[in-house]
Amino acid sequence: MTAPKNQDETTAPAGPPAAGCLSHVRVLDLSRVFAGPWSGQMLADLGAEVIKVERPQTGDDSRRLGPPFLRDDDGAETRDSGFFLSANRNKKSVTVDISQPAGQEVIRELVKSCDILIENYKVGDLQRYGLDYPTLSAINPRLIYCSITGFGQTGPYRKLPGYDSIFQGMAGLMAITGHPDEEPGGGPQKVGLIVSDLVTGMYASIAMLAALEHRDVVSGKGQFIDLALLDSQVASLSHSGVGYLVSGDPPKRRGTVAPTGSPSQMYQCADGPLMLVVGNNPQFVRLSATMGVPHLATDERFVTNQARIRNRGALNDILIPIFASRPKKYWIDAIGQAGVPCGPVNEMNEVFEDPQVIQREMVVRMKHPQRGDMPLLANPIKFSGTPVQYRLRPPDLGEHTDDVLGSLLGYDRERLEALRAAGAI
Repeated sequence: MTAPKNQDETTAPAGPPAAGCLSHVRVLDLSRVFAGPWSGQMLADLGAEVIKVERPQTGDDSRRLGPPFLRDDDGAETRDSGFFLSANRNKKSVTVDISQPAGQEVIRELVKSCDILIENYKVGDLQRYGLDYPTLSAINPRLIYCSITGFGQTGPYRKLPGYDSIFQGMAGLMAITGHPDEEPGGGPQKVGLIVSDLVTGMYASIAMLAALEHRDVVSGKGQFIDLALLDSQVASLSHSGVGYLVSGDPPKRRGTVAPTGSPSQMYQCADGPLMLVVGNNPQFVRLSATMGVPHLATDERFVTNQARIRNRGALNDILIPIFASRPKKYWIDAIGQAGVPCGPVNEMNEVFEDPQVIQREMVVRMKHPQRGDMPLLANPIKFSGTPVQYRLRPPDLGEHTDDVLGSLLGYDRERLEALRAAGAI
């Protein structure tokens, strides 16, 4: 396997690197765990200065969400969980106790010079501390305030807690994921990733950038963004949700089988599975020839996509033993050369050994105080003029408190020590 390039090894134009797209933006990130931090990391990757506010002593709960934890050069576990590391690079960590009046005042002072604030506290929590949108927008009318909650600011569930798997269930994602009830292991299944948090974080990034553009080009004023994990997951049902709305027919769980195409599913080869997606009739003609059964393309049971869907079982009776007769690489190479979409079902190690993933530099390495370098997933966005830069590793708890409060608020050593002694920072 070719080792992924370090960030400083990546070929770049001569001269100083271009500033990121959002190098003019400052973000105050009060969010914890994932959806909020994920959206904050996106802004940070795009060049924004992101100040992550954490509780003194304990910090973001996600710091402890492991295993796995990063291992140091000697193989011992550090305090950095993979969960935390995945969503907090390019940020500065400042510890502030917002339950204390002195801590609340620190946040209000920071807000004066920030463009965006991200928070994911329960509905009404920050109002108790004078850190709600009406209060802070009075201090900084240009502030964009993004509030991420489980159920949103309105509705009968607005004050209920919730995590990703709850929303996968409530929003119907689990109902359409998994094998049919009549198959072994059938029934609703949770997606392996925390997709409700992921999509909410993406929606949040889009919303904040849109609000920023509106403020700077149209209104001159900030605004409040109300974003809910349940709403985001319902919206992400996309074609499956709309299909139900227009037909009244609930989509069925089909495992890896696509409901709108055939053959389109996972097949077992002699040494492991692959995924095949035949998107049109010409592709099916080429697939049939490649697999040594060209007559299938003229068989009335299989001549159109709808016919193949109706006769999926009969088609699979033919294809399954053919796929099982050879290794997956043989079929992937042959079918790929025929111009039919096909790929391996990779285990995690195979993902990062894939030459395409390596060529696209989807792993970056950053220096870590307890490890020579630390691998992280790269941002997939490729800019021609303002490339993503990996400036700061995920921070230690409170690593930048003195620097940020000193440079932005002018706090001197005496004031910092007094706040620290009182437990406010």
